[in-house]
Amino acid sequence: MTKNDFLPTLEDANDPLFPQQIEILRQQVIAEGGDEATIQSRFNYAWALIKSQDIDDERLGIKILTDIYKEFPSRRRECLYYLTIGCYKVSEYSMAKKYIDVLHSHEPNNKQVQNLKKVVEGKIQSETIKGVAIGAGVIAGVATLIGIMSRSRKR
Repeated sequence: MTKNDFLPTLEDANDPLFPQQIEILRQQVIAEGGDEATIQSRFNYAWALIKSQDIDDERLGIKILTDIYKEFPSRRRECLYYLTIGCYKVSEYSMAKKYIDVLHSHEPNNKQVQNLKKVVEGKIQSETIKGVAIGAGVIAGVATLIGIMSRSRKR
């Protein structure tokens, strides 16, 4: 595996930095001019935010990465991967799937991309099954309630 092939895992994303570390990265971006800061400073700050356990931080990290994706075509590969992780963390699974599908179409043999794609698709499948089970439970509950009410009226 070359240096360029290494990308973090979902587990890495769940290992948050200390708030002071995030603040240092934020201050670096501010010192460099905010939106005019270097691409690497903005990228590092976005990744730190995604690693946070605060959903507002995670969403800000996703926004920053989305901006980088739009402005810097040379960073799109990394952005797609990190955006997948960010969207997964905030439970935006359909967006995570869109990002990983695009990346997978360009790198179908990349093992890390394949693994992340499996995780995202597995989560979508389990959420779908959960939704179907809940829906079936609600329907069964309503049918039972209607049956009970119907019997009450007949008496």
